[in-house]
Amino acid sequence: MTLARKLRLVCLTILLVCTVGCDQISKRIAREGLSQTDSVSLSGGLVELKLAENPGSFLSLGALLPESARFAVFTLGVGAGLVALLAYLTSRALIDMTRFVGLSFVVAGGMSNLLDRIFRHGLVTDFVTIHVGPFHTGVFNSADVLIVAGFAVLIWRLGSGNSSDSATSQMQRTQP
Repeated sequence: MTLARKLRLVCLTILLVCTVGCDQISKRIAREGLSQTDSVSLSGGLVELKLAENPGSFLSLGALLPESARFAVFTLGVGAGLVALLAYLTSRALIDMTRFVGLSFVVAGGMSNLLDRIFRHGLVTDFVTIHVGPFHTGVFNSADVLIVAGFAVLIWRLGSGNSSDSATSQMQRTQP
């Protein structure tokens, strides 16, 4: 195993332990301190904390599917996808830093939400809503923020064209 791959594995492991740990702790605090009927308002109403147990995915997509279909898609399917993504991140000889960071964020957030589904009977704990004037987000958690941030990094990388990371990777591929 090359030094670069070892370093990536260490970075990925640290990221997973820290982010999954923090997300699971925040969800536990939310389950213990918040209710599904009452909410706590912060920052002059900008942030609302209220417990929600989500059987679906992003914005409750798929919540109305039968339980067996939700298990197949959101637990087995997502689990298989995350394992494949982990295998890609740990076995890829050359991967640029931007892609690595984006995909690592997606894996970290996905793993934490998958742990919820496995240990909480198919439910993911959500508890944060942001209100900006008449607009508001759906209810989410910090794992969801990681997933969105990961995709944002990947989209930014695609939009930036030939970034310095990809130029560095290209140079590494051409050198003996």
